Amino acid sequence: MQYYDYNEFLRLSAVLNYHLSAKQTDWDNILRIILSGKSVHDHERELLLDVLHYINKAYGQKRRILGPLSVLHPIRAAALLARNMESIQTTELITELLHDNFEDNKPRDFKPSSWFKSDSQIKRLIRTIPESEQKQLFNWLQYLTMRPDETYYHYIGRMLDDAVASPQAIRVKLADRLDNTLDMRIDFQDPIEGINFFETVFQLLFINTYKGYKPSNPHPPRSAINGANRLYQLFKNIVLMSLIRQKQRSLNDAVAQKIFEHLARASMREAQRIALHIFGYHEPKIENIRNMLLNTMEYVQKGGIDSVTAPTMGHRLDGLFISRFDSAQRESREINLEHLYKDKSLMVEAAIAFIVIFLSFLNDPNYYVRGISEEGVRAEFI
Repeated sequence: MQYYDYNEFLRLSAVLNYHLSAKQTDWDNILRIILSGKSVHDHERELLLDVLHYINKAYGQKRRILGPLSVLHPIRAAALLARNMESIQTTELITELLHDNFEDNKPRDFKPSSWFKSDSQIKRLIRTIPESEQKQLFNWLQYLTMRPDETYYHYIGRMLDDAVASPQAIRVKLADRLDNTLDMRIDFQDPIEGINFFETVFQLLFINTYKGYKPSNPHPPRSAINGANRLYQLFKNIVLMSLIRQKQRSLNDAVAQKIFEHLARASMREAQRIALHIFGYHEPKIENIRNMLLNTMEYVQKGGIDSVTAPTMGHRLDGLFISRFDSAQRESREINLEHLYKDKSLMVEAAIAFIVIFLSFLNDPNYYVRGISEEGVRAEFI
């Protein structure tokens, strides 16, 4: 099964949502879905069920950006992680279920009595785990929790340093990002199902009789996560994957490496959806599309995607990371992303460049984007 496949993700989301929306939730069935046929001991099963009950109460009726219940994310991420394991490692799966708990569920979100009850429940749960695994679980959750004073770069760099002897924590983070990457649109089916992206690009470049890419469905309504926001999420994947490669944190762990590759493929396919959407709905002129593709190809062949570039170097893609995505202030970043969303030709060029970056991660085990570090993004050439 291809765990980066969007249609498979939709099926997993649908069956989990169906169970979560029931009047009486059958948590045994949800655990079976997570484990996907793999077995655990009875005491591990009871512990996993207790954790599921806990996160369901902790998240309550909170919603994801696109609308589904927030609790769906840790459950689905745990299912993705379990599907990449040879056998279930219970502490690792619990870490996945709880990986956002300290960030998402804070005292201010609860009445004092409810917070005390919830906090006491999670402490009781942790005490039922063997003592050596309690420490492991606590450490992994500490590694994975972003601190209030951290940028995303600092957070990933610090997490990778903390987890130098714990590939399990890196697996959890990769599965988290894989779920977030797939969870950026709600469709009936994958918009690129049955479409060969690379054949489409070949025809756009070389075939004069080609009439252009024509989607079979009308333009969808604007989503809470638009194409520019999706590119930003793909940028976060590039940051994570570049820092993993720099620090060589997944090279000797087969599970982490497998999820790393799934994340690269899922990210590449999302960039393809973004480009094809613009080809089909926003830019009908093949000559314009061809110019975008050739412009990006020239940039890539000259090494533009191998390192962070400065906005002053002359190409439209120069400074993309710095000028569009690199802002610690959310308000500033949203303004930058809105400007990017209005510039459809730049979005196409960025999406194509991202496809090349993710293919480079897959093709070259030593590839990463130079200029990305835990200190942020810095232009290698000015």
